[in-house]
Amino acid sequence: MGQTIQILKTSIVDKVAMFDTDRSLTGQDGHSYATLAEAEEAETFPAQLAARLFAGDSAVDNVYLFSNVISVARLRGWDEEGQAIAEATIRDFFVVYEENKG
Repeated sequence: MGQTIQILKTSIVDKVAMFDTDRSLTGQDGHSYATLAEAEEAETFPAQLAARLFAGDSAVDNVYLFSNVISVARLRGWDEEGQAIAEATIRDFFVVYEENKG
């Protein structure tokens, strides 16, 4: 149940990774979260995704969502493991059952 989100392109510039996806997650307003606690305060889909990104990787420093792009800043920069965790978190955000994940 639930569809995966396709990541069409990932761009990394210094400590920020931008994940361009196949679906819009926000309206015309961007959503920015600086901490897990801040993301957990809201009940919106952008806040829930940000909370999962913070919870999945302790190095995540900031999450910004605008339309179909998710920008994630990471304290130590990006490595393969950090990128894989972020991509899996985004890809499986709407998936309900484990057997349907990525």
